Amino acid sequence: MIKEWATVISWQQGVAQLRCEQRSGCGSCHASGSCGTSILNKMGPDSSQQLKVESKHPLVPGQRVEVGIAEASLIRSALLVYMLPLVGLIACAALMQGWFNTDLAAACGGLAGGIGGFMLARFFAQRIGNEREYQPVILQIALPPSSFYLRQDSPAER
Repeated sequence: MIKEWATVISWQQGVAQLRCEQRSGCGSCHASGSCGTSILNKMGPDSSQQLKVESKHPLVPGQRVEVGIAEASLIRSALLVYMLPLVGLIACAALMQGWFNTDLAAACGGLAGGIGGFMLARFFAQRIGNEREYQPVILQIALPPSSFYLRQDSPAER
């Protein structure tokens, strides 16, 4: 299970809208000060993703939740999105090269195969995107931000 913490934006009728901040894969090693990838990540805008997840429990804005998605589903999605266009590009380029024996035909075939692969990947992604195994789920719910302060200041604990 791939897990990530997210912040609740809103919760209505059993559906929570969450914001996940993308963490950079670098910055933890000793070379992060001189690493080109680390410098580019600092220069770029902070990116966050918003997603909707079913939640039986009522949530409040600002509350933190841990969401997860099955590793197998994530790997299948990545293979669909990355490999299908690549296979289309290579296969069509090879076919056109074999039929016409020119580089221009291979380039045009590769372009057409890549575009066709993207379109096919989009079609399959729309079909499987609503299946339950491809949906993120809430694994943990942290206490709402206000409940921490209420619990510390309650007279019963003094």
